[in-house]
Amino acid sequence: MKIAVPLADGKLCSHFGHCELFAVMDVNDQGNVASKEELTPPPHEPGVLPAWLHSLGVEHVIAGGMGSRAQGLFFENGISVTVGIQEGVPEELAAAHMKGTLIGGDNVCDH
Repeated sequence: MKIAVPLADGKLCSHFGHCELFAVMDVNDQGNVASKEELTPPPHEPGVLPAWLHSLGVEHVIAGGMGSRAQGLFFENGISVTVGIQEGVPEELAAAHMKGTLIGGDNVCDH
C-alpha cells in the first residue's frame, strides 16, 4: 500500500494543507516501509492535493486535521483518510496503520 503523511520538520504536520513536504511510502502488510520519498507538494488549492497524491498512486493519507470537503475529494480520488492523529514520524504511523493499531481522534480542522 502507498501511504502519504504530511510533514513539518520530519514529523506529522497537524494540517495536511499547510505542510512543507509529504512522505510517500510503500508499505507492506506487516508494516515494513519498502521505500520512502519526501516530496514537495504543489500549491494548496481545493482539489489539487488529492489529485496530485492520486497521480502518485497514494491509497491512504494519515493527517492531523482535514476539512470535510478535502476528505470528500480524497474519497472521490480513491484515497482513504485517517484524521485526528496528534503526532508521530511517518514510518511509525504507516506501520501502525497497516497493523490496524492507528486510531484516529478528533479532527483538528474546522473547515
